[in-house]
Amino acid sequence: MSWSARRRAWETARLEPALERAPERRTRFSTISDVEVDRLYGPWSLEGTDPLAAIGFPGEPPFTRGVHPSGYRARPWTMRMFAGFGAAEDTNARFRQLLAAGQTGLSIAYDMPTLYGYDTDDPEAEGEFGTCGVAVSSLADMEVLLDGLPLDRISTSMTINSPAAPIWAMYIAAAEKRGVPRAALEGTLQNDILKEFVAQKEFLFPPEPSLRLVTDTIEFGTREMPRWNTISISGYHIREAGSTAVQELAFTIADGMAYTEAAIARGLRVDDFGPRLSFFFNSHNDFFEEIAKFRAARRIWWKLMSERYGAENERSTWMRFHTQTAGVSLTAQQPLNNLTRVAIQALAAVLGGTQSLHTDAYDEAWAVPSAEAALLALRQQQIIAEETGVASTVDPLGGSWFVESLTDATEAAVWRYLDEIDRRGGMVAAIAAGYPQGEIADAAYRYQLELDADDRSIVGVNLYHDPQEVLEIPLLQVSQASLRTHLGRLEQTRRERDGPAVARALARLRELASRPGSTETNLMPALIECAAAYATLGEICGVFRAVFGEYREPAAV
Repeated sequence: MSWSARRRAWETARLEPALERAPERRTRFSTISDVEVDRLYGPWSLEGTDPLAAIGFPGEPPFTRGVHPSGYRARPWTMRMFAGFGAAEDTNARFRQLLAAGQTGLSIAYDMPTLYGYDTDDPEAEGEFGTCGVAVSSLADMEVLLDGLPLDRISTSMTINSPAAPIWAMYIAAAEKRGVPRAALEGTLQNDILKEFVAQKEFLFPPEPSLRLVTDTIEFGTREMPRWNTISISGYHIREAGSTAVQELAFTIADGMAYTEAAIARGLRVDDFGPRLSFFFNSHNDFFEEIAKFRAARRIWWKLMSERYGAENERSTWMRFHTQTAGVSLTAQQPLNNLTRVAIQALAAVLGGTQSLHTDAYDEAWAVPSAEAALLALRQQQIIAEETGVASTVDPLGGSWFVESLTDATEAAVWRYLDEIDRRGGMVAAIAAGYPQGEIADAAYRYQLELDADDRSIVGVNLYHDPQEVLEIPLLQVSQASLRTHLGRLEQTRRERDGPAVARALARLRELASRPGSTETNLMPALIECAAAYATLGEICGVFRAVFGEYREPAAV
């Protein structure tokens, strides 16, 4: 009997009587991206698909099952916990704790003034010191932040975007002062400015000069820092802004296409920089949809890099990505529930084949994580790696009729978005027209309506909530002593540095940035010179503000 005939017999003999006794909870089941989920999946779900071509083997195109043939059997994913708060001393101590507890990579969170290119004592920065990351106003802070950390043996990820180039310059200068050559440094710079215009909104300068700075870093890294990923093309913040999984993947890949095209226009060969491109994704609550998203991502990027951009080096076609569990899914209500959410999201990332992973702490809906909460989040990863057995085989869910069908559906939906973005002239033009922003806003609004109507549930919020709940978890507080320490170092740096050398370095930066036809002049050497002279972040970004102007987003209509 064929599968189709056997399925019809099962529906008649088993399913229909069962539904008469117990009707299903609702008439339609769907993912968060509104992809309909069938009651049952089987071979009929993959009709017309060549499994060998579409799924294949790990480490072989189209990389659906992962970019490494042995998966995690040779080496587990990097456990890279995002951390940063207060003064550089505070975050350095947290890094030392995490490394001692078994963390295998650093990930630096910067505070809001740093993200916006201000020194901590700028009036615009008042009240924001160290509350969402570490404050770095100059090389002096970077030196303290990295003190005693083995920069020649671990990789460092830095979540910084508009001021990414000057902050990276400070990192390079700090390492070289310690005798670690720039070519030996390993890490990742987030540096994804397009997603700022789409989702996170931490932009400083207009799109064109902002993209120029990103291209400068790609070019500089390609030529001088072969172990550094100069951009982490980030869907994470797109998802946090309310997008669906499909939109997150589509808009992230479209951003990646824009950076690839900008680097090619600069004169780089795709195989010169393609192997060092990396990505950053969100892992949300819809378990199987997230796994399908990660698998589809690799397949789409392989096809784009090999067919559209002509990559000949296979490593240029690899989509390597970091994953962070979904901060937006964490609830202030019943915060211990977040431990379960994060564990499930982390497991989805691992089953989807992530290269590195950050697990959110359960208290992050309230504050920067406490040391205890951050350690517990790391332990969640370690339990998954060491106790569950999921790292014992490559792509454990490969061949699942449901997962493969959902992977195909996700890929098809992403291609529809990419075709529309192409029709609009590419991602930069689409952003200028407000297209991805509008799509994300519509998705966020639809999701909120579903929550308000109880069509979707959040345990502890609109389901099983406790009106008598009293918060009893320890919360981290950034001390005034940390602020005084930081401001004291900033004042000392300005007093003791070589003032004429700073002035010369800043003048050189201004001259290169404003030179006619200067978009082909790489600014990274001048930025490293500024950093090494102890020019502050505010002074460097002040040069860019004067030359490039500040961007103000047009009102939506």
